[in-house]
Amino acid sequence: MILRLDDTDVERNTEASVNSIFDGLRWLDLGWDEQYKQSERLALHRQIADAIFQKGLAYRDFTPAHTGDTEKSGANQAWLFNPGMRELSRAESDRRAAAGETFALRFRVPRGAGEQVRFTDAVYGMQIKEADDIEDFALVRSDGMPTYHLASCADDIDLKISHIIRGQDHLSNTYKHVLIFEAAQAAGAALPQFAHLPLLVAPDGSKLSKRRHGPVVSVTTYRDAGFLSAAFINFLCLLGWSPKNDREHMTIPELTEAFSLEGINRANAVINFKEPAATPEETFDPKALWLNAEHIRALPVDDLSARLLPTVRDTGFQVTPEKMLAITPLIRERIKLLRDVLTAADFFFVDQLPPYDPAELIPQKGDTAMALKALTRAREVLAQTEFKHDPLDQAMRAAAQELGFKAGQMFQPIRVAVCGRKNAPPLFETLQVLGKETTLKRIDQAIKKAQ
Repeated sequence: MILRLDDTDVERNTEASVNSIFDGLRWLDLGWDEQYKQSERLALHRQIADAIFQKGLAYRDFTPAHTGDTEKSGANQAWLFNPGMRELSRAESDRRAAAGETFALRFRVPRGAGEQVRFTDAVYGMQIKEADDIEDFALVRSDGMPTYHLASCADDIDLKISHIIRGQDHLSNTYKHVLIFEAAQAAGAALPQFAHLPLLVAPDGSKLSKRRHGPVVSVTTYRDAGFLSAAFINFLCLLGWSPKNDREHMTIPELTEAFSLEGINRANAVINFKEPAATPEETFDPKALWLNAEHIRALPVDDLSARLLPTVRDTGFQVTPEKMLAITPLIRERIKLLRDVLTAADFFFVDQLPPYDPAELIPQKGDTAMALKALTRAREVLAQTEFKHDPLDQAMRAAAQELGFKAGQMFQPIRVAVCGRKNAPPLFETLQVLGKETTLKRIDQAIKKAQ
């Protein structure tokens, strides 16, 4: 795999943006064998530009910028070329260049002969445009820097790129690139296979933009929020493509085997995030969250535990790998993002529970007196019980029967006492992980709250 940074646009090329690209690719585990920067290949670009110029297929344009009084054509009356520059003799052009005048190098698009530029796109099919409707586009700017068109095509030729797969907004550029390929390569050389993908758009239909939509367009935002890289790749693949059997949850090997350019849709893909987001989850497309939850559940417990542990420790909790391994199966079905461990399992990590409403201790169809009886008896029984699932289960059910309570009426006060809330993982597995000392201490505190 080749990684090539198209960094010839000096104004947009910043160290921060480059580092973000590398960080995202490393997180996605998209390794590469060779790495290039276009800005370090300028000699190659200029060599190919000169070869095109020497063939008479490009000309120097000494005009600082086209001013609107030059040749126009087509329904939109778009600028096409400057006749005075296009028709300038080679001798005069050489003289002015030797005198130090700055110039842009423009491609001499064939005109007046009814020529067409055509190529087959793997997604959009046969594409045809009249050459007369294509402007004499720049190959090299007046500052000597190659344009995107030239640099990309020169690198594609040099690196023997077989497939050019990019966004649909580049479809119109491809006519220019076909002209460059045909001018720069040997006669009869095959063009690369082009495939233009549907764009990713916001819910309002606008193209995703870091300037407008902020961090939601950055890969590292998903990483930092607690997405699994495999789940994020799964989500991306389903934006504008679907397998023949309409599966959604797919591993990377399954995606690799099923993917084909023929399955790509032409319609733009909508990323359904809320703007502004009322909750952190609304920052992300619900399908992305669902897929991430599915991938989390599919991970082996030891693998998931190892991924959760850094998130917990980075928050300041000193949790051992052994304890994290015990907690993980209790919350695996309850989290959508890795960071959710901090809310789903917080009571395992803290020494002191945050304040909660004592009314939460009262069981359904019960009162404070029932809660106190349940907690007091639970305290007595648990002090004598082995802290493993089956002994805990048997002891608490027996205690409920002894008090004449339903199991749920016995269990709810205990769950709130040890977790600080009603919605928590299975009770006896939770008690086993918390241990006897912490459990009894929290029940004592709950009894005082209820009195």
